[in-house]
Amino acid sequence: MTLELRNISKINNGQLHIHVTNLTLNKGSMNVLLGPTQSGKTSLMRLMAGLDAPTTGQVFWEGDDVTGVRVQDRMIAMVYQQFINYPSMSVYDNIASPLRLMGKSATVIDKAVKKSADLMQMTSLLDRKPLELSGGQQQRCALARALVKDAGLVLLDEPLANLDYKLREELRVEIPKIFEDAGSIFVYATTEPEEALLLGGNTAALWEGQVRQFGLTPDVYRQPVDATTARVFSDPPMNFLKLIKSGDQILFEDRQSASATGRLLDLPDDRYLAGFRPNHVKLDKGRADSLEFITKLAVTELTGSETFIHLNHQEDKWVGLINGVHNLELGIALSVYIDPRHIYIFSENGDLVAPAAYALAD
Repeated sequence: MTLELRNISKINNGQLHIHVTNLTLNKGSMNVLLGPTQSGKTSLMRLMAGLDAPTTGQVFWEGDDVTGVRVQDRMIAMVYQQFINYPSMSVYDNIASPLRLMGKSATVIDKAVKKSADLMQMTSLLDRKPLELSGGQQQRCALARALVKDAGLVLLDEPLANLDYKLREELRVEIPKIFEDAGSIFVYATTEPEEALLLGGNTAALWEGQVRQFGLTPDVYRQPVDATTARVFSDPPMNFLKLIKSGDQILFEDRQSASATGRLLDLPDDRYLAGFRPNHVKLDKGRADSLEFITKLAVTELTGSETFIHLNHQEDKWVGLINGVHNLELGIALSVYIDPRHIYIFSENGDLVAPAAYALAD
């Protein structure tokens, strides 16, 4: 069972929404579409489902061209951010509704509904109406209705975005477990890199309607093919710094320099872009070879156990994520330290030249 997008693109009112895309999703796989708002996640899902027709290209299901097939005639289930349940029906009837539309027998429906409800831990709630449920329970009902169809393709468009933190965390853990044995192809859209890492499977990093990279989620995270993918797969986004490699020296914009060792020593002399994630910004030197940068503290944000620090460095704006609560005076000059093992090196046009050393070691 495969879903294949061949050279598909989408133009609406003269605007390119989806660049030419080739993508193959396999049976039993979890596939995350990761990108910021308006990066093309929902547009790509609608093309997969047949809700929209591609401007160019074709959609294949199990080798058959289904580009012109109506969505009603495909075995597809979709759950949206705004979960939809029928308020006048019980949970049981909500879950059973797609099977009744298919003309299934009462026996088949009853067995399927109870199995799906059990997976979603809703067996004790089958007689209730949706308005008698919590937000998390209502979303479970919508997910159970998607599962009961035994669809070959299940599309989840930011299904947890409107739930509270505790429920989101619970369902993030449960969803891969629930779906891993279903055998369907699952596509899950999210704006949150952490959610993609928790879900695992494969990730497609989207930016402005373009799939920048697709592969196993840990691989895309550790070895982004370009600076754009690295920016997408980091929250807050990855920090960047221009540098020049000259002989055995690395020269930074603020006239600081460091010895080029290891991977850096092997780079041709040229201009590059260094990238490092916010959680790799430190206030103490740690390793002897850590790089020190003098920055100006613009804003601090306390999250309880961590502190976000917003920094100005020359023309660049950086964000650091520091463990613990730190009461720092705004506007002060602040030294921050970066372990060179955590630095990615990109060419001036953004292509990855050398992944961080720790990414290669994992």
